[in-house]
Amino acid sequence: MKEQEDIARELRNMPAEPLLPVEKQLIGWSLGLGVALLVVLVFVSRTFFPAG
Repeated sequence: MKEQEDIARELRNMPAEPLLPVEKQLIGWSLGLGVALLVVLVFVSRTFFPAG
């Protein structure tokens, strides 16, 4: 339990670090890819597996 308190204290005392440009780019690519794949999934499911 003491170890968890020490870790929590250290995390609270750490300064916030801004994201690097490459990290921002990776986040953007991941979100874009996720949205694109969702669109493909909806298209395929409605085209090949129509409801009713």
